[in-house]
Amino acid sequence: MQRGIALVRMSKPPVNAMDIELAAGLGGALNGLASEEGVRAVVLAGLEGCFSAGLDLKALPHLNAAEQKELLLTFGRMILDLYRFPRPVIAAVDGHAIAGGRIGGDGDYQLGLTEVRVGVPFPIAPLRLVQAELGPDVARRLVLTSRTAGPREALEWGALDELRPPGEVEARALEIAEELAALPSISYTRTKHLLREETIGQMEDAVDQQLDPALSGWLTPESASAAARVLGQD
Repeated sequence: MQRGIALVRMSKPPVNAMDIELAAGLGGALNGLASEEGVRAVVLAGLEGCFSAGLDLKALPHLNAAEQKELLLTFGRMILDLYRFPRPVIAAVDGHAIAGGRIGGDGDYQLGLTEVRVGVPFPIAPLRLVQAELGPDVARRLVLTSRTAGPREALEWGALDELRPPGEVEARALEIAEELAALPSISYTRTKHLLREETIGQMEDAVDQQLDPALSGWLTPESASAAARVLGQD
């Protein structure tokens, strides 16, 4: 950590596919940083060429009911911890991000929300985040069609805030983190919470109160074959 900026790098080669271990590790890191007084901003980065490929489609179809529930709750808590983190968080997306992002590299990769395509009903916590952060038309297009977009199109849609040349994304994210870290922390934290209060409450209901309908049966009979098609294994 330098000058109060914490760099959190997801590292689960080859593509940072999200499983219970990765979601729990990221959530734990965020919770630890939230309690550190010296942390004034966080930059979240991935692997070279891939921020995150989303849920681990190789493992997902083989989870039993208890494991599905554990993954759903762990992933939901991580998304909630990320969204309600009290200080600035900047995502440095320099490769595939099948889950969105903010500062993107100008290159040949895809961003999207492809749960429906792989036969996975969209969990409430991340869905509420998508609805809050993207315009209704963009959210509908990404979620219900499972379309992916290149970085320039994602920028037009508002899924990315800005583009940088390849290799400069992380440096730019750190630069923005320093700018935001210089803001008065108490006013930033309170304002961020007020801005997101309603969405955070809905996410907390889904995760902490376990009100997400998916918890009673997340994967469908189509999930395994849909995941296999996406992976090119059918």
